[in-house]
Amino acid sequence: MDKGSTILVTGAGGFIGGHIVNELMQLGYQSVRGVDIKPLSEWYQHPQGEVAVQADLQKLENAIEATKDVRYVINLAADMGGMGFIENNKALCMLSVLVNTHLLRASLENGVERFFFSSSACVYAAEHQTEVDVIALKESDAYPAMPEDGYGWEKLFSERMCRHFSEDFGLQTRVARYHNIYGPEGTWNGGREKAPAAMCRKVAEAVLTGRHSIDIWGDGLQTRSFTYISDCVQGTLMLLESDFDEPINIGSNEMVSINQLVDIVEEIAEVSLERKYDLDAPKGVRGRNSNNTLIESVFNWQPSTSLKDGLEVTYRWVYDQVAKELLK
Repeated sequence: MDKGSTILVTGAGGFIGGHIVNELMQLGYQSVRGVDIKPLSEWYQHPQGEVAVQADLQKLENAIEATKDVRYVINLAADMGGMGFIENNKALCMLSVLVNTHLLRASLENGVERFFFSSSACVYAAEHQTEVDVIALKESDAYPAMPEDGYGWEKLFSERMCRHFSEDFGLQTRVARYHNIYGPEGTWNGGREKAPAAMCRKVAEAVLTGRHSIDIWGDGLQTRSFTYISDCVQGTLMLLESDFDEPINIGSNEMVSINQLVDIVEEIAEVSLERKYDLDAPKGVRGRNSNNTLIESVFNWQPSTSLKDGLEVTYRWVYDQVAKELLK
């Protein structure tokens, strides 16, 4: 892509958005416009040289303003969080469709050349995710459609909008289905954090307070794969620059149980904790993993950061945040 053209990153104040903006700046993109609904003081990162704007893209006029003179759009804006948030805020999650609708319309009006949409593994049909030893999810498993209620439906609907804007109007669209992205410089408390950050926080709290116990949602046997942020960023930019125009998984295929996730964080922290299981807490699907056959065949690529290596960095960062919080 032309590094002299303006590239818009929505959700730039969030976890993935902050890392993508930072990478674009380091790669030499000369005009990066970041937009987020949060006040600038609440953005996770502020890369030098970024044009940072606070705006609510659920409003069409703001989407039109944000996409003026823009050649490429990376749309990461969404009201979302971990399983505890999306299971209890289905309507809020679905309202993100306003952002996607308005950005697509605005991109068409303002002559945007290429549009990236961040979808999710939550689009996959529930019938494929009922066992802990789940068969890894390939892209075609999204149909017949029965995605995660609320959040998953919004993502799948927005995928279809991208497809039809491409077919009907010629807007080049790219769609990635992210699988549980984690890493430093993201949400680690407050109810919107995902499992890796939550486990890192709980273990750090146990170490720092001396209360050597940890609460785990469900029985701990549910399985997932987790994708480190640098792999997510690399895969996203690779897809955006490519000619591939079908939805594709960007996710690690290293599947672990939640108990095994805790094992790894305990090993990093050099601690052993008593585990208390909350069987009434939100648990999501029983098992989920990424099938990377398509991305390997098209790009000869898949995420390469091991869960242990990614959690090592994430835990150290979360530990520092917990320590600062306890000092207040």
